[in-house]
Formats: sequence, C-alpha cells, structure tokens
Amino acid sequence: MKSVYKTSGTCSTYIVVDVEDGILKDVSFQGGCNGNLKGICELIKGMPVDEVISKLEGISCGGRPTSCPDQLCQALRQVKTT
Repeated sequence: MKSVYKTSGTCSTYIVVDVEDGILKDVSFQGGCNGNLKGICELIKGMPVDEVISKLEGISCGGRPTSCPDQLCQALRQVKTT
C-alpha cells in the first residue's frame, strides 16, 4: 500500500512509502540530502517495517530533534496503524 507522509522539522517535504505485508517495498523522499537519502532507501528496501523503525527511530540531524530517517519511522508507524 502506497502512502504519502508530510514531514515535519526536516529539509525533506514528504516521503512516499510502499509497504506490503509488513515489508518495505519502496520508499522515496522529496527534498533533503539527495545522495544520502537515496542510499538509505536502497539499503532498507525489502526490510520488515519493524526492523527499519528499530534501526532509524530517534536519529536527530544538525541539532534538530528529528531527521529524515526519524520522519520515515513516523511515516511507517502511521502506515502500521491504517
């Protein structure tokens, strides 16, 4: 199921996630640090959603209390509840 998540507190503006049977099939960010985010997206494709959350949740960026990976976890938590 594809979902769009509007980020908060990051350089990226939104995240598109595609989750099927608890597995992250695809993810893309609009904005943010392009190369780093593309790399993260490739590394986490095919991983269980819960594993992605356990690895990336709580990461901060440049003194901000959140980051693009942390916002991805918020998006994945939202998908899990729908």
